Amino acid sequence: MPTTNLSELVDELLSGTRPLPIIAAGVPVLRQPALPYEGQLATDQLDRLLAAMREAMHSAPGVGLAAPQIGVPLRLAVIEDPAEVTAEVREVRGRVPQPYRVLVNPAYEPVGDGRAAFFEGCLSIPGWQAVVSRPDRIRLRGQDETGRELDEEFTGWPARIVQHETDHLDGVLYLDLAETRSLSSAQAVSDYWSQPTPAAAAHALGFPLRTGADADTGPGPGPGPGTTGATGATGTTAP
Repeated sequence: MPTTNLSELVDELLSGTRPLPIIAAGVPVLRQPALPYEGQLATDQLDRLLAAMREAMHSAPGVGLAAPQIGVPLRLAVIEDPAEVTAEVREVRGRVPQPYRVLVNPAYEPVGDGRAAFFEGCLSIPGWQAVVSRPDRIRLRGQDETGRELDEEFTGWPARIVQHETDHLDGVLYLDLAETRSLSSAQAVSDYWSQPTPAAAAHALGFPLRTGADADTGPGPGPGPGTTGATGATGTTAP
C-alpha cells in the first residue's frame, strides 16, 4: 500500500469514533501479513496512532493490540498488562506485570524446548477462549517506537502476549493454534475453568495438554516474517 494511502487511512481512523473500534475475525486485514513499518507515518501521526491503540486496548479491555485489529496493515503492536491476579495464578502462569511497550516489526523465536498451555482469548474473537500451547520462553527482536533496536527475552505470560500480538501481524489468530475441543465461551471459562491451569478442562472436554519439551504441537502455521516456525497475544484478553 502506498505511503500516502496509509497516512490517509490513519488520519481518517483517528478522526472517527473513539475508542477505536476493534475489527472482528472474518475481515481480510486480519488474515494478511502486515507491511513492515518503514517510516510510512509522520512522527506525530505515529504517536497519535499508538496512543489511540493503547486507549482501545484499555477500553476493551485487553493486554495487547495489533495494528491490523483496527484496520491498519502495519507491523505495529502495543502491549500492557497490570497482572491483577491472585498469587497462585501469578506463580502458575508466570503472569507478572508487563509495562506498556510498543513493538515495531517484531519477530520471535523459542528459547529452549519448554512449553505452557493455557486458555487464551482475543479482542477480535470476543466472547470465546481456547487453550493454546506456546513456548514459555522466547527471544524478541524488533524496534520500539523511537527506532531503538530490541533484542530481549520474555518468559511466562508476557511471552504469551508477545507471541499472540506478533502472530496477528502474520495473519495468524490464536484459534489457528488452539486445541479445538477446548473452545469455550467466556462465560463457561468463568463458570467452570477459572483454575490456574486448564488440567480440569482438558480432562472434562477431552483435549491434550501440550506442555513441556516433548509436546507434539502439530503442523502449526507456516513461518512468516514475525515467526521462525514458532507457534504464533490481539489483542490478547486475560482469562
